[in-house]
Parts: sequence; C-alpha cells; structure tokens
Amino acid sequence: MPEFAFKSDLHTHSTESDGVLTPAELVSEAARLGVSVIALTDHDTLSGLPEAISAGESLGITVIPGVDLSAEAGPNEIHILGYFVNYANQFLVETLSRFGCERFARIERIVIRLQKLGLPVQMERVIEIAGQGTIGRPHVARALIELGYVDSIGDAFDRFLGNGRAAFVPRQQVPAVQLVRLLRDSGAIPVLAHPLSTGDITATLLELIPAGLLGLETYYGEYSPDTRDQLRAIAESANLIPTGGSDFHGVGFKEGRDLGSAPVPPECVERLRKSWETQQERSS
Repeated sequence: MPEFAFKSDLHTHSTESDGVLTPAELVSEAARLGVSVIALTDHDTLSGLPEAISAGESLGITVIPGVDLSAEAGPNEIHILGYFVNYANQFLVETLSRFGCERFARIERIVIRLQKLGLPVQMERVIEIAGQGTIGRPHVARALIELGYVDSIGDAFDRFLGNGRAAFVPRQQVPAVQLVRLLRDSGAIPVLAHPLSTGDITATLLELIPAGLLGLETYYGEYSPDTRDQLRAIAESANLIPTGGSDFHGVGFKEGRDLGSAPVPPECVERLRKSWETQQERSS
C-alpha cells in the first residue's frame, strides 16, 4: 500500500448511500482538490468500494475501504465507522444487507408521517432519488426540496426529519457494542464518528472501548478547532486513534462538510493503517 500523505479525508459518502457523487466521481473530485487519501464510508453498504478503489488506482489516490454504521442511543445517535473493511466478507455483506432492508422500512414510515402532516412526498420519488444507493433521510430531504417545502437538506432536518421533529422515526435498535464487535470480527478498525452526537462521550467510550473500539473521530468537518483539540486529548488519554473527515455528501450539503475540509494529520492516518496491519498479523 502506498505511503499516506496529507491531505486526507476519512469520512465520505457516495451515491451508493446518500451522497451525490458516484464512487468514481468522488475519487476524481478528491484528486482535483489535492486529497491523496480518501476513505469511502457509505451507510450500511460496501457496494461502492470496488469502483472507488479502481478509480483511486487510476488517479494515484489511496482509497481506504470503509463503512458507516448507525445505532440509536435514546434521543441521540451513535455512528461507528469501520476502516479497512473486507468487502468480500460474506457475513458482513449479509448483515449490512439486512440493515439496508431496515433502513428502507424506516424511510417508508417517515414518508407516511410527512403525508399525514400534509406534505405529499411520494415513496416512489424518494426511491428514484436514492437510485441504487442505500436509502436514507437525505433522499427524503431532497424530495421535500423539490416540492418547495424546505430550502435545503439542513432545513429539512431542522423542521421535519431530525431527532424529535414531527416526521422523525427512530432506527430499529442495534446496540453500538454489536456494531463494534461486527467490525472487529470482520477484520476492520472501528472508530466512533462525530462523538458529540452521542450526547455523552464519556459514557459511550466506557461502553465501546471494552467491545473493541479503536479510534475517535476528532477532526470532524463541522467541529471548531477548540473542539477538535479537546477530542484529540480525549482520544490520546483513552489510547484511541484520532481520525477525522468531512462527512462529505455533496457540495453545499452542510456547512463545514466540503470534501477535504477536515485537517487530518498524516500521522493519524498512519496510526490507523498500522493498527489494521497489527490486527491482520494477529489473526493470521
């Protein structure tokens, strides 16, 4: 594997979930912006990884195969990023397929709630917007934008789709501990994404570190420099690998989430790679 170098973005999404660029387009845009290391971390699917890796090989971009998994924690969310996932692991693929079915059922319930609110969103249109990707709330948001009920994806979440809003439907309960173990068992490196969304970072880490959590996303796109510094200190004190990324979905998706906008130090990416290599050696 090529040596890692700055600039890196370890949290991105493509049209295989709820992003707006195909995996190949995403890698091409990374190359245009001077991002030399990128992790594709689509929600609950590994389907875009072969295309992204092939594009990376053509463009000289290192593509780390990843995934983004979600759990509920009361009114909060816990997202677990998996790095260096084995996208040929049949058990992992089948588990993620089941998660995808649960996502679809959740979106159906959200659409029904919106209709009851007098917003004529059609499930057929949401499916068209999602295309071949793993369906999610941003696709519903884009349908609301088309109908003129909201101005942006952020507006849709603030008014209708976010936690506690009128059309919000919680995910089917999957314990975050289970997701961490799933990733570790399949040979991947689990990292807690955008930790402020957990509501209680300390309690979350106390639960997940014994299960095998290995990293903490400290350099997140929306976080301020002070917040990143505070999270880096938490990561180091807990012996977790500090990682980071923009959580890019598309241009203008949310402020602070432009591709390559999170300043991930190169040594963090190197630590992530070495952790994966060590895990591979122990399992061989």
